[in-house]
Amino acid sequence: MNAEEIIRSIEAEQLKTDLPTIYVGDTIRVGVRIQEGGKERIQPYEGTVIAMRNGGINRSITVRKIFQGVGVERVFLVHAPKVASIAVLRRGKARRAKLYYLRDRVGKATRLKQRFDRPIN
Repeated sequence: MNAEEIIRSIEAEQLKTDLPTIYVGDTIRVGVRIQEGGKERIQPYEGTVIAMRNGGINRSITVRKIFQGVGVERVFLVHAPKVASIAVLRRGKARRAKLYYLRDRVGKATRLKQRFDRPIN
């Protein structure tokens, strides 16, 4: 058994199995674990997926939302322990893999058309 196989087997144990299929353009709600003092709580972060990177254990998504008139982007490692849950709220119609052009848009222009041919669950 070589090193690659050992690494792959260790990574396979860490992969989450309860994740929905996520596409670029979807509006999702990510539950993020936050430590406050001695307590832990889950804070929802809701936004549009504008990019996806890598695969396997390193898979990450970039989620963009507008908060108090300012665009906020966060990159989440999908299989990280900090990510408690991911729920797809709405399927968006995107014709490209990276939606960085949404950064330059303001207001209603940032909305994507809804897609009905893909199920939400």
